[in-house]
Amino acid sequence: MIKSIFATTKEPFNRNNLVPMAQQKHIIDIIKIHAGQGGFSVIIGEPGVGKSVLREHIEHWSNERDTTVVSFSRTMHTYLNILKQLALSFKLDVPTKDIEQALINSAFKQVQQRKTLYILIDDAHLLTMEVLRKLRLLFERFPKKHNLVLFGEPDLLHYLTLNVNQDIKSRITFSQTIKPLNDDDLERYIVKELEAVKMGINTFDVGAIEVIIRSASGNLRLCRNLCYASLIEACREAKKTVTITHVNQVLMQPHWRSHDELLKQQVKS
Repeated sequence: MIKSIFATTKEPFNRNNLVPMAQQKHIIDIIKIHAGQGGFSVIIGEPGVGKSVLREHIEHWSNERDTTVVSFSRTMHTYLNILKQLALSFKLDVPTKDIEQALINSAFKQVQQRKTLYILIDDAHLLTMEVLRKLRLLFERFPKKHNLVLFGEPDLLHYLTLNVNQDIKSRITFSQTIKPLNDDDLERYIVKELEAVKMGINTFDVGAIEVIIRSASGNLRLCRNLCYASLIEACREAKKTVTITHVNQVLMQPHWRSHDELLKQQVKS
């Protein structure tokens, strides 16, 4: 619908190759540096602030000749099942009892081929500390030219600061909290998305942008979803300009309402 109304070949706010923003670029640079010494990085952030954008950007490094990226996000599993996910990412087909050694051998093979290895674990806050401890012991046997990167919500850092987990925390070489974006960053994001698909920057009027930025509260995912849904509302009316009315039509949907607002609505009904 959006492509036909705006006569574009791509849709904004619905693309996979998002360009990292300033704080994400800083994190990327540091992760690359630490990969040369056997890094252990922890990236923390609330849902929607840009951890997935960062992870997906690093995953694209696997297209480079000197880089291997192994990534998985199904963390609510036993240690053995996580090893199986890693083996699948490394394209290994070995008996269960040999998985650990096969992973270590594969890691050394990558380094022998002059490659840097990145292991990305998304939703790491869902890992039990017992599993994370076993993974830490496994990756310590990997060659130094790698970086284990955990992406998780703030709970992960809370667990790691407990005294019982100091053996894990003390091995972290880099950590960073991804902060919510400011209003200028969100507006730049909206403009870049429109320019990327050759749509005018006035597709959203000033009032619509103000409401979107205020409602997103620095959350990149909320901003993207609200922009995309507002565009759909405008296209339903065959309009080429998104106004406050279109944005408010989206914000009236239950999942955009706060808990208190939903309770008040139930009382009225």
